Amino acid sequence: MLENMNVENILIGSQTKECKQINDLVKIAKRKNIRLIGLEKGDEILIEKNIKMEVIWPNNKKLITSNELNNNSLVFKLKYKTFSIIFTGDIEGIAENEILKQEVEFSSSILKVAHHGSKTSSTEEFLKEVNPKIALIGVGKNNKFGHPSKEVLDRLNRFKTKVYRTDLNGEIEIKVNKKGEILVKTKL
Repeated sequence: MLENMNVENILIGSQTKECKQINDLVKIAKRKNIRLIGLEKGDEILIEKNIKMEVIWPNNKKLITSNELNNNSLVFKLKYKTFSIIFTGDIEGIAENEILKQEVEFSSSILKVAHHGSKTSSTEEFLKEVNPKIALIGVGKNNKFGHPSKEVLDRLNRFKTKVYRTDLNGEIEIKVNKKGEILVKTKL
């Protein structure tokens, strides 16, 4: 993707060990003069006056060594007025449990469901704290992993969360007006 797109910055979190994917990403970034910005829990990015992203994971003092590429994914909470969305990367339950130990306001309007709706993520405890009104699941049609899992969909249903999936709804566009009201538009 980096070879075919104009990218100015890459936001990257820490990992417990080197891996080919990250090494390749760093090489391409250096060759194309793309700025790499290392982030960790507690960092904030001000996008505009009223829009900011708070990094809530990874915690560099407590990186996870089990399935480290997934479990040390960057997790952000974007805030705008009364609206918020949590972007979870590919974290699993083990990372969700560590994140819940932090002093963070987890409640959020929208949750980008972790790891394409894998049964290893979106635990009951995590969903209870986030309590999203809307869940977004990025997943390919008829994927070989069977994502999203029935267990995750059942848990989201128990929380009365409206689910949008790229395999069923196509591209999902979220608009938030100046009052913080949410409009969801799908393209399928």
